[in-house]
Amino acid sequence: MNIKTQKTSDGVLVQVEGRIDTTNYNEFETAMNEIFKEDVNQIYLDCSGLNYISSSGLRIFLTIQKKMMGLGGKFKLFAMQPAIKEIFDISGFSSIFSIYADIDAAKQA
Repeated sequence: MNIKTQKTSDGVLVQVEGRIDTTNYNEFETAMNEIFKEDVNQIYLDCSGLNYISSSGLRIFLTIQKKMMGLGGKFKLFAMQPAIKEIFDISGFSSIFSIYADIDAAKQA
């Protein structure tokens, strides 16, 4: 898994590539917790390179969503591959998260 973060004018862009599963979810969680050390009101997660997510990964997504809601911020996911979107749909997570086709749609919402 590869994680890149970049500050933008209105939040933080996170790009994740590879898998988020039981072997590396803590690495993803640590990277996301670093973002919360600074004042952040929006996190944009680029899922275009995410090719697998386990229940451990989904749990971290929920944790991030709860933290952002507690801060009055937004956690926006975009560019999901069809297989990942299907996991979110089947698990009911699509109704919990804000999911967009691309970064432009996420920023306009």
